Amino acid sequence: MSNLANQLVAAEREEVARGIRLLLNSPLITAHDAAAGFDLVRRRQDQIARWFDYYCGWSLVVEPRQGYARLAKVRADSRGLSDASRPARRLRSGRGPFDRRRYTLLCVTAAELLSTPMTTIGLIADRVMQATRAEPALGVFDTTKRAERLAFVDVLRLLESYGAVEAVDGTTEAYLESDQAKVLYRVDATLVMRLLAAPRGPSQLPTSVAEVTGGFDELLTGLVREPRYGGRADQDGESVPVSDAQRNLWLRHSVFRRLFDDPVVYRDDLTEAQLGYLSSPTGRKLLRDAARHAGFEVEERAEGYLLVDADGLATDSRFPDDSGTAKVAALMLLDVIVAAVGGLTLEQLDNHTALLLERSPRWAMAYRSEDGTERLVADALGVLTDFGLVRSAGGLVFPLAAAARYAIASVKSSGGASS
Repeated sequence: MSNLANQLVAAEREEVARGIRLLLNSPLITAHDAAAGFDLVRRRQDQIARWFDYYCGWSLVVEPRQGYARLAKVRADSRGLSDASRPARRLRSGRGPFDRRRYTLLCVTAAELLSTPMTTIGLIADRVMQATRAEPALGVFDTTKRAERLAFVDVLRLLESYGAVEAVDGTTEAYLESDQAKVLYRVDATLVMRLLAAPRGPSQLPTSVAEVTGGFDELLTGLVREPRYGGRADQDGESVPVSDAQRNLWLRHSVFRRLFDDPVVYRDDLTEAQLGYLSSPTGRKLLRDAARHAGFEVEERAEGYLLVDADGLATDSRFPDDSGTAKVAALMLLDVIVAAVGGLTLEQLDNHTALLLERSPRWAMAYRSEDGTERLVADALGVLTDFGLVRSAGGLVFPLAAAARYAIASVKSSGGASS
């Protein structure tokens, strides 16, 4: 093979790896917001789609004319469906997570947007109000209340960020001040439908309102159950393989979904069958191949596995990071948690955080209320838990193995002094 041909092959591999990591970071890439990334995924869509399908069982849809690429990610197991570690966030200062009301309005609004390519904010609000009135369990949407309008604006702004709706006249924020605001939207109904990443649509689940409110976890399990892995479900909601081929497929997909979706995967969090798969010659080879093709480096330790992206393309959230007060507090608390023997109580962490706030009176102004210390500890522990660095058990907070990566080290200079 000529030198030019080798360079072309290497360039193609680099682009495929980059496209995979871009989609792991953002499962929805639009030409409007990320033109270069979308163009790369569009050009290498066949190779990228094959990688996701083989290793993770996730489907990739690329629509060149509509200008978007959508990776439909399904969680590794149904037991983590209620996990709130990666919520939708409000696109305003603070970037607070969506609450139950906003998720409800998001689902209803998305459903009502499917019927028309052009609409106004007033018409959408009326349709949402009528839909919620017809289903008492949803709670009637009241446009006269500012809190309700604020939640509705958060929903529409999120849909705008996805490219599902576009304000062609007026601004969505105007609705905050008055429910008579005039805003005209263009709706991409196809993209709205693509936002739901579930093997089964909610309408395919025969259920009543009473069953929705009483068995929510079971309904979520039904949405993500994938028949290709087996014909029935066990007590945890997983499909039980009925053949060796289905079992091997489930093991491969469930293992790689965890490895490429979580910051760190501990052996204790994997089933015996998954650990056996990863320890087998086939599993180890597939892990190395998958990581290499996607541009990751594999770190395997006695406690678990970590896939490192040196370029940070696949990272949707970083730690350490000084972009938020909770992350700064998390880093400072992590030193205390790692240094403690036998874990720390929440009261001990509250006391330490109170000292941090006292020493830095101009820092963490959003946490200066009466319950500010407790809220800051809770937010910081949320960060550490999401990154797989600590675990709470029996009223105590313990460091996990990955926390050692952030330990303060003592380094000796050539002159003997330490720093």
